[in-house]
Amino acid sequence: MASYYRRKKADTVFLNAKPINSGNAQAYLQGVRKYSIGLAERLDNDYIQPTNDKKRGSISTVGSNNPDFTPSVFYRSIAPVNWFLRIIGVLPIVRRGPSRAKFALNSAPFVYSVVFFVLLAFYVGYVANNRIHIVRSLSGPFEEAVIAYLFLVNILPIIIIPILWLEAKKIALLFNDWDDFEVLYYQISGHSLPLNLRQKAIYIAIVLPILSVLSVVIIHITMSDFNLNQVVPYCILDNLTAMLGGWWFLICEAISTTAYLLAERFQKALKHIGPAAMVADYRVLWLRLSKLTRDMGNALCYTFVFMSLYLFFIITLSIYGLMSQLSEGFGIKDIGLTITALWNIGLLFYICDEAHYASVNVRTNFQKKLLMVELNWMNSDAQTEINMFLRATEMNPSNINCGGFFDVNRTLFKGLITTMVTYLVVLLQFQISIPTDKGDGDGNSNVTVADMLMDSLGNDMTLLGTPSSTLAPTATTTTIPVGRSGRGRKG
Repeated sequence: MASYYRRKKADTVFLNAKPINSGNAQAYLQGVRKYSIGLAERLDNDYIQPTNDKKRGSISTVGSNNPDFTPSVFYRSIAPVNWFLRIIGVLPIVRRGPSRAKFALNSAPFVYSVVFFVLLAFYVGYVANNRIHIVRSLSGPFEEAVIAYLFLVNILPIIIIPILWLEAKKIALLFNDWDDFEVLYYQISGHSLPLNLRQKAIYIAIVLPILSVLSVVIIHITMSDFNLNQVVPYCILDNLTAMLGGWWFLICEAISTTAYLLAERFQKALKHIGPAAMVADYRVLWLRLSKLTRDMGNALCYTFVFMSLYLFFIITLSIYGLMSQLSEGFGIKDIGLTITALWNIGLLFYICDEAHYASVNVRTNFQKKLLMVELNWMNSDAQTEINMFLRATEMNPSNINCGGFFDVNRTLFKGLITTMVTYLVVLLQFQISIPTDKGDGDGNSNVTVADMLMDSLGNDMTLLGTPSSTLAPTATTTTIPVGRSGRGRKG
């Protein structure tokens, strides 16, 4: 029984580590490592450093340029893009302070998001109905009607808004985890997390909407009859996809910057202090950052799965429409198709490239820093912690995975482009194989169903060794006019 009431040994700092509770900092000081309590020392004015020779100096004094703790650095950095997304009815999350973000059905942002979505859905439905009538009235082959189909596909991003409602709770939890990570980073490193991404976020929130609106207006002028009433919903939906791409870029950039700073801070700290416990503290920081990287993909799983499929479809359709009409020369409609293809290819590339860069910084670059550590002057405990740190980086995945569907990296971009090229080759071969009769002056020809069937059957019988002349082509023929117009009509 004596062993039962014995004081519990302090737990090793690991993935479930929590920041110091500032309300009870004085009572907590003796339970944590001295170099890990930079925040608690400043929060408690009555704190007196214990006189213990075994205690090492605080690491907060090593190269710390900002001794004051700044909360919610991550959320403040991406705030401009968050506000823009909330204006267009996305991200109905309530946040009343650090680690207090939540999603509630009875909150004002969610009610606004629902009202905005309903009004936008009616508006998009009206525009889609007009586009469907245009598609039904078209005549000619499919490649000449691509523009009309393209405008129908461009309204699909409206589905993203209800998808983000389903993922709002996970996104709010991601914001709270970032706040906890920042506090833990300060407690261990001695300074706040210097992301410095707010200026980039402001530029993205201003420049991207302007470029998006300009591209939509140019596309409608070159590819369709310009109608301001029908341009407005396309501007909103195009801004939605563009700003989600910018939002993804900022989050990946925050992860990359944090991983780089953490690696540099760890390497710098090892030059001054080399205890095994300090290595364990930095290991927990890395594990928390690796978890944030994985949680990012899980929190935005269905949104970016849909975004990837949408971008793949819109790029394939626009490039096919562009290449199928290049034989007739580069026309004014091809300008809109080119802008659509380049804009969406660039958006898909940045989504994949930034996620790849973040994953590499979190895992590969950090492993390089660990491998460069000199172990000769360290004791056996510190060397063991370094080896455990390396093993943790090998066993814990740091890839941004969309809920198990796929990893978002450059390999995804390469795979989508390869699949896209395959489909384009098949479509273009199918277009070339369509029989045309150039004998008519107006470019029209009359092909009968009986002729097509007899030609096909004759070819099959020839392969089987039966002469096709034994077939009696006496059938009632139905004439099908096949014609090609010069450029097709505007979508």
